[in-house]
Amino acid sequence: MDSNRSLVAERRSSKAGRAALVAVPALFLGYFFLYPLVSITIRGLTVDGNIDVGVIGDVLLDPTLQGIAWFTLWQAVVSTVLTVAFALPAAWIFARFEFRGKRVLRAATLVPFVLPTLVVGTAFLALAGPRGITGVDLTGTLWIILIAHVFYNYAIVVRGVSAYWERIDPALEDAAKALGASSTTVFRTVTLPLLRPAIASTSALVFLFAFTSFGVVLLLGDLTYTTIEVEIWRQATAFLRLDVASTLAVLQILGVGVILIAYGRFQRRTTVTFRHDVSRPPKPSTRRERSAVRAVVASMIIILGVPIAALVWMSFVEPGGGLGFGNYSSLGSLPSQSAAFVDPIEAIWNSLRFATAASVIALVIGVIASAALSYTSRRVSSGLEVFVMLPLGTSAVTIGFGFLVALDWPIDLRSSLILIPIAHALVAIPFVVRSTVPTLGSVRRQLREAAAALGASPWRAWWTVEFRLIGRAILVGAAFAFAISMGEFGATAFIARPAAPTVPIAIFKLLGRPGATPFGAAVALSVILMAITAAAILIIDSVRPEQRGEL
Repeated sequence: MDSNRSLVAERRSSKAGRAALVAVPALFLGYFFLYPLVSITIRGLTVDGNIDVGVIGDVLLDPTLQGIAWFTLWQAVVSTVLTVAFALPAAWIFARFEFRGKRVLRAATLVPFVLPTLVVGTAFLALAGPRGITGVDLTGTLWIILIAHVFYNYAIVVRGVSAYWERIDPALEDAAKALGASSTTVFRTVTLPLLRPAIASTSALVFLFAFTSFGVVLLLGDLTYTTIEVEIWRQATAFLRLDVASTLAVLQILGVGVILIAYGRFQRRTTVTFRHDVSRPPKPSTRRERSAVRAVVASMIIILGVPIAALVWMSFVEPGGGLGFGNYSSLGSLPSQSAAFVDPIEAIWNSLRFATAASVIALVIGVIASAALSYTSRRVSSGLEVFVMLPLGTSAVTIGFGFLVALDWPIDLRSSLILIPIAHALVAIPFVVRSTVPTLGSVRRQLREAAAALGASPWRAWWTVEFRLIGRAILVGAAFAFAISMGEFGATAFIARPAAPTVPIAIFKLLGRPGATPFGAAVALSVILMAITAAAILIIDSVRPEQRGEL
């Protein structure tokens, strides 16, 4: 009888524990993510205290806003087409050939994608801005926006398509060649149809990032070209028209939802693999193959390396001419020159503090959510997984604007600095979950049962078994969260306080000031931010086991 009671009590405790695992991330995301989104939607559809869906039509009929929406849409399409066109050759050589420096080059493709958008924008200003090294000013033109989007999203197509491509059995292509088909015909009739799901899924992701582009367009478009994301920020902060900003945010949420649905469908199709034994590809054997590999590698170095090299070079070009560390040394003296400047050194310290706090929040919520996904029923875990991943597809500007609109109840948090790391953590939680769930799922149940048989409580069993085994995955998640927080700009632009600026805010303010000295300081600060982000990414690349083709 006692043993039965003990078993019943243990089952109740286990059930309560699983319920708590689901409740913690659900409550956190419910209040800090879902509630602001619902508040934006209600505000965007409310006229004189009543819900009126027709307000969306009023915004859509505004000629200026129509132009902004149209530009947002077609620039995302063009950016996606260009990115796929430039990245497919690189995906081909990674999938089909082994060559010197391949591993380093594969890791390098990830660098632009993880760079903060303010750093990417500053890099292109250093390359082709008013003070750029090329002497050609492309700011305020469509070309510099499109090129920056290709640079930023290049890794998505290269890594996503190459991972799928290398699983296509080369015997299919060899058979077509044996029947007399040319290389072009083989690619068009055999390879391309097989690659279509991977190309479609990565294209949807590129389109999403270009559609919600904020920092790049804000810096490089020079307000000549404006996306919905930028216009939400302008309407809310410059014109104080929260009604228009809310309506635009609703339209953007709807657009992002459609994109995510399409991406999910394409992503499910890419789970089909054509062979399980992905062997090491051969080295290029013919002269034509060697020339092709060299040409593609050279193009990758140009696409990925030139903007970063321009940024680093310009950081050493002093305002008076010549090379030196003047831009870096000026970071400590800028505040005394104008009250409008922020203190860059203080901004670095603030960003480090916020990034640390965001990492802790993202790890706590992310690990609990990962445990809930691993230990609850499939029905519960599938619903929670969708909920946890939603912030990944929501623009940071929408999150920041939602905080500004909604978080005055039940306690007014809008002036609290805690909102900054919370906003950053919302974006980082999905990365923590994606890094820890596979490891938790691979933990054998027998280990857990053995710990329980030795008298360990469920918490102690989890701490001594699962937590020790997922330590590397947790470190990867923490590094992702830290890197994301250091460079986050969209949400921070709404909720940052003047007394506590972050590095991206400081860069943006410096770039908005006239003169060579502020520009040089902004470039130097961008290099520092890039170095901190790169260090976090190096931790990720060195700690996690190799996962070919994954971002």
